[in-house]
Amino acid sequence: MALSLGKLTPELAAIQVEIEEYARGYGLDFFPTIFELIDADQLNAIAARGGFPTRYPHWRFGMEYEQLSKGYHYGLQKIYEMVINNDPCYAYLMRPNGLIDQKLVMAHVYGHCDFFKNNQWFAHTNRKMMDDMANHGTRIRRHMDEVGVEEVENFIDACLSIEDLIDIHAPFIQRREKKDRYDFSQSEEKKSPRESPRFAAKDYMESFINPPEALAEDNEDSDVPSSRAIPERPERDVMRFLLERAPLKSWQADVLSIIREEAYYFAPQAQTKIMNEGWASYWHSTIMIRQGLTSADVINYCDHHSGTMASSQTQLNPYKVGIELFRNIEDRWNRGAFGREYEECDDYQKRRDWNTDAGLGREKIFEVRRVHNDLTFIDTFLTLDFVREHKFFRFGYNEDTEVYEIESREFPKVKQQLLESLTNRGRPTIEVVDGNYLNRGELYLQHDYSGVELQIDYARDVLENLERLWSRPVHVETVLEGNRAVLCFDGTDHELEIMDAVDTDDEEEAA
Repeated sequence: MALSLGKLTPELAAIQVEIEEYARGYGLDFFPTIFELIDADQLNAIAARGGFPTRYPHWRFGMEYEQLSKGYHYGLQKIYEMVINNDPCYAYLMRPNGLIDQKLVMAHVYGHCDFFKNNQWFAHTNRKMMDDMANHGTRIRRHMDEVGVEEVENFIDACLSIEDLIDIHAPFIQRREKKDRYDFSQSEEKKSPRESPRFAAKDYMESFINPPEALAEDNEDSDVPSSRAIPERPERDVMRFLLERAPLKSWQADVLSIIREEAYYFAPQAQTKIMNEGWASYWHSTIMIRQGLTSADVINYCDHHSGTMASSQTQLNPYKVGIELFRNIEDRWNRGAFGREYEECDDYQKRRDWNTDAGLGREKIFEVRRVHNDLTFIDTFLTLDFVREHKFFRFGYNEDTEVYEIESREFPKVKQQLLESLTNRGRPTIEVVDGNYLNRGELYLQHDYSGVELQIDYARDVLENLERLWSRPVHVETVLEGNRAVLCFDGTDHELEIMDAVDTDDEEEAA
């Protein structure tokens, strides 16, 4: 059901004009931005749908709404801002918030909008996703009318369990020729079987150039499996492989294609969470402190800002890490604290006081905003000095005491753990290596093991859903307790086959 959104009051509309002028004055570049004024329940409903007023119907959106709604009413959480990567950008303001909060949110939103438009990892995203999300909902509701709500919803569950099995670099790399098998505008009955190619010929030569017997024979053989490997090389986009190869009905292929399209739309947001929130926080802080505050607003602003930047003992706050790292980069490039001479200096006092008055800080952070994602951002700019200053440490689970505790404060280990959590958005990398395993049409996947094991219970659930989509047994090769292992599901039973031990030296070299 679509939500009824409200226009801004004249006072808020004037504030938007003011904040937008400040943002453009700093060089921020963004799509036209539309703010909607809504109440808390409406904002929670939109947040439950991933930021969109209208999406396809599914029970998980209702579950997420209940969690957000209870958190808000019990005072445990509150959503201050939500903005959609679209052209124009859509953002939401909660009606009960005070004016200083609305100002801060607007400044924060313009930082996000600038990031969406200019960061290269968003360059290939769908800028009309607001409309397409509504279209997706219409298509899925039509399938529910035709085949039943429960059957479609259960199939969506299976698709959502593999929505992370995409190739996040595919929008930038053409690994192979695009080959879409399905025409979703046609029903299953209207689809024609694959036909043999016909050669151009004059009418009087047709029977000689395209003999009917040969065409009929080719058509009979068209479904015979090819001797080529399927796929020819490992395929990281598992959802695409299933769309092309799995025996799906027309409506099932349409649903899977919708889930895949939305997965690619949301992927850059997961890849740039630290940078995106850090960039927006940097600009709301800059705009509010320099232009947006009166003396009467300072306390309220500081209370809100400090709450957003608060650190946790159990996890990193992306707002805090992002804004501090952008500030650190700006300061270093303003002082000229970069380059070979600076890096080779091992005098702590000299490095701390280094200042060539280069004045390149603002230019540098705009460049960083344009080309990096979280992984490369942290890898390139997280330094020993930064880790020491902000007291970062490596956190882990102690099986003896059964509690989480500090494992190490060593810089290489701290950075390694952070990079591991950001690689492939913290999700396991899975590839299809054989779509005709043992020449029986079974699906064989491989986990690119990098030191973190699969969670067996989750892996088994995903295998069950993959088997449902593939309609044949499914296998995934991984590493468990130092040994190569294969998890299998044949539609009825799960099996675990332990193979040879992993060569530790080879794994370390690969890492």
